[in-house]
Amino acid sequence: MLSPHEFTTLMVVRDAPDQIETDRLELRTLIDLRLVTLEPSTAGRQFPCITSDGKALLKALARVSTGCRPGLPGHG
Repeated sequence: MLSPHEFTTLMVVRDAPDQIETDRLELRTLIDLRLVTLEPSTAGRQFPCITSDGKALLKALARVSTGCRPGLPGHG
């Protein structure tokens, strides 16, 4: 299970990869879990890139967080 910091880091990698320092512990965990990769840039620096598994995880999280809530009108 990912920590809140790791989820946040994954979202930042998706939305603003140039804002993440590559030495962050959370980023290393995401790389180890194959949710993020480090890709070379033209400047010779590496930048984080979300993988298809990382995208799928965030998509699933979005579905869960906006899913049905019993007792609310229209949600059974």
